[in-house]
Amino acid sequence: MSASTTFSTLPLSPQTLANLTRLGYAEMTAIQAAALPPALLGKDLIAQAKTGSGKTAAFALTLLANLNPRRFAVQSLVLCPTRELADQVTAEVRRLARAEDNIKVVTLCGGVPLRGQLASLEHGAHIVVGTPGRVLDHLDRGSLPLDALNTLVLDEADRMLDMGFHDDIAKVAGRCPPQRQTLLFSATYPEGIAQLAARFLREPVTVKVEAQHDAAAIEQRWYEVTEKERVPAVSRLLAHFRPASTLAFCNTKARCRDVAAALRAQGISALALYGELEQRERDQVLVRFANRSCSVLVATDVAARGLDIASLACVLNVDVTPDPEVHVHRIGRTGRAGEAGLALNLASLDEMGAVGRIELLQKQESVWHPLAELKDAGGGPLVPPMATLHLQGGRKEKIRAGDVLGALTKDLGYTREQVGKIDVNEFSTYVAVERGIAKQVAFKLNAGKVKGRSVKVRVLGDEQDAD
Repeated sequence: MSASTTFSTLPLSPQTLANLTRLGYAEMTAIQAAALPPALLGKDLIAQAKTGSGKTAAFALTLLANLNPRRFAVQSLVLCPTRELADQVTAEVRRLARAEDNIKVVTLCGGVPLRGQLASLEHGAHIVVGTPGRVLDHLDRGSLPLDALNTLVLDEADRMLDMGFHDDIAKVAGRCPPQRQTLLFSATYPEGIAQLAARFLREPVTVKVEAQHDAAAIEQRWYEVTEKERVPAVSRLLAHFRPASTLAFCNTKARCRDVAAALRAQGISALALYGELEQRERDQVLVRFANRSCSVLVATDVAARGLDIASLACVLNVDVTPDPEVHVHRIGRTGRAGEAGLALNLASLDEMGAVGRIELLQKQESVWHPLAELKDAGGGPLVPPMATLHLQGGRKEKIRAGDVLGALTKDLGYTREQVGKIDVNEFSTYVAVERGIAKQVAFKLNAGKVKGRSVKVRVLGDEQDAD
């Protein structure tokens, strides 16, 4: 470990350094080492870095260093493209803020009732994390005063522009005090980002970190298809390689739905994720893929942004993205943490120009394989190892993951190994259990109690897999 990559080289408080050690932050990632020194000096920043590169800690440590915990006013605002990312950022800021006493972080996103958000803001908040539309809504209502703001963060700014948030971002930034620090993080650097930066940042320092993943750990294969062959080729690839978990990228919502429906018709556990899904459906889809209750997640780029699955066996590009940096970003989700990754790509003759741009960026030629070499490896349709139980009731009912685990292991006698990930949301709780026992567990939980209360439980599955 070189001295320059340890957090102790930074002007951080002893409590913060001790908390970083406790959280297992031994060494700075490349983006943290590049971004934190200028950011902690108070400079505006343009940082180009991918999801999963450690960028959240880079801006969180900066805004915490700028914070006066004794002043009950909003001092930092973080804008994110989606509610999922805002939730992740909030959780990370809270973990990093443990060194300080009683720092309040409030999340402001659409799809959630305003009432609770207004109450949280009235009680006083130090840091607000939110999506541009909902933050602007609160600014218009006068419920979010920004006169004490010293740090504005634009996270995944390119994705916010893709989602049509340019005007909202501009309005929010225009309401912030001019004497503030602005930190802009973006995976790619399209023209719109340069315009935003020129308008709202003062003499920014620019840092760029190459893609975090090790390309050598990812085996990339390309298959030429006609339009007619494209969707059937997806199931042929899955039958040949049989990956434990696959994230399949499509360029449009319509293609997502077609691919997911085609896979389900063959008995493969597949779910679709795209921008227009209702929040409750999005939450359920993400939970089921992350907890290994679904074999294939078919998604658009916008929907999959901020989705961080620790161990992803395969990325399958059903369509080639016209933006080569997005391609690198897509395939970088497999082959992480020293594991071998597999990236399978389908391309028609019309897409060869985009393939050429990807080759230029990756500085390597594509390796092509014929579709004819794909053989069904046998074993039937891909079935995930887990199933998800949905419990009505969540944080609002004071349910904790430990309560659910206790009900399953102590009360009902299941082993810890039979239970997977437990996600407690505001009004719902999702529990992964071994697929073979899911119906029996649901039946027993419905007849029993969690935290002394009766609960309604169902197995999430085919009833809401249909589009």
